Amino acid sequence: MDDSERIERRISLHEIRILISVVRAGSMGKAAQLLATSQPAISRAIADLEHALGVRLLDRTKVGIEPTAYGAALAERGIVVFDELRRAVRHVEFLADPSAGELHIAATLPLATGFAAAVMNQMSRRYPRVVVQLLSGPSEMAYRALAERRVDLVIARLLAPVDEENVTADILFDEQEVIVAGADNPLSRRRKMTLKELMDERWVLGPKDSPSGTIFVEAFRAAGLQPPHASIVASAAPARLAVVAKGRFLTIVPNSMLTHSAFHAALKRLPVELPTTRRPVAIATLKNRTMNAAAKLFIDLARDAAKPMAKLRW
Repeated sequence: MDDSERIERRISLHEIRILISVVRAGSMGKAAQLLATSQPAISRAIADLEHALGVRLLDRTKVGIEPTAYGAALAERGIVVFDELRRAVRHVEFLADPSAGELHIAATLPLATGFAAAVMNQMSRRYPRVVVQLLSGPSEMAYRALAERRVDLVIARLLAPVDEENVTADILFDEQEVIVAGADNPLSRRRKMTLKELMDERWVLGPKDSPSGTIFVEAFRAAGLQPPHASIVASAAPARLAVVAKGRFLTIVPNSMLTHSAFHAALKRLPVELPTTRRPVAIATLKNRTMNAAAKLFIDLARDAAKPMAKLRW
């Protein structure tokens, strides 16, 4: 019997879970409350782990308990073990009933309210017993949730290189920003126009340091123009579309969001091309992680939904 087999016989998943809880909580007392047990029981479990491994796992500091390098490594891999165990249980449940399951998705807000929403609708129609939980926000938040294994996949535009060592990005289609006006805006009846003609219009835009704000600035500068100032600044793309739908404002949004937006009938894409705004949209998953069965179904539906977008010629 080698050392790893001896250690496997002396430690338990319960002890690993206790270690993870202590590391996350920063104290044995808080971990005991989270696990509905006593602090002495927590202390004994940690002591048993340290004895089995022959190393110190936790250090006491003035602000609480911190893991040693050994404790941090064991807790990190323990999280992976429990994640794989949960996924194995879900897969068994799915095999027993392919129409049921659970899926956790993270998406940037424009895609969450556009393309991803359309795919989730399709998923619900075909597999009504699959529960989908959506987390929407900035791409940094989405990828952090993926790295922490809180979501099965991420749908986002590739505005920066992904961590190719740990993440696989499956490109669905190229996304391009479009300029949008309300259906009643006189500009919506124009068949031709240039970006320069829109300099003096009223704009509702995202913050300058946001991805949409940066793309807007790049589009005007690529045309040799100074970007116009916003009359209204709104961080949420759906809020910008709501303003445009009811007034004489213009905004810039991803084309897929316009296509799938609830405001679609009240909006009109203006005939102005913005080729420098083109970016790929991808589904990102973790490498070396067992794929959730429901995630496979979702990815297949997303690929089908992306085909019309992939065929667009700007």
